Amino acid sequence: MKIGFAGDHAGFLLAAPIKDFLERRDIEMVNYGTFGPDSVDYPDFAHRLGEAIDKGEVEIAIAACGTGNGMAMCLNKHAAVRAGVAWNREIAKLCKEHNDANVLVLSQRFVSVEENLACVREWLDAEFVGGRHARRVAKIPYVPQK
Repeated sequence: MKIGFAGDHAGFLLAAPIKDFLERRDIEMVNYGTFGPDSVDYPDFAHRLGEAIDKGEVEIAIAACGTGNGMAMCLNKHAAVRAGVAWNREIAKLCKEHNDANVLVLSQRFVSVEENLACVREWLDAEFVGGRHARRVAKIPYVPQK
């Protein structure tokens, strides 16, 4: 399995601990940047990751910024992306179980590294439950009603 990662200057510090965590599970992480603390524009890295998902380079991904919101907003502009922000492990689990999120978005500024790693674990281990949730997920690509 291969997982994409992207973060801005307020999220890149999560890349190393997440990569270590994934390697212990024999999962390869492809880092789409950024790679340092210099201020950058999060859309540049979110769109790079979103395009990788759209093209099938990676099927699932993790993104991080200060709150998680900026990356999620950009990522969700991509057709193949369902990105969910999680600030705790229960929400991370529900992102997958109820929303079939293929991107987990984390907050580096407001959530500890330990809790973020717990979110990654819960999200990876969760399964989409389908049922009524599948009907709802199918409605996500917005098509105006006539």
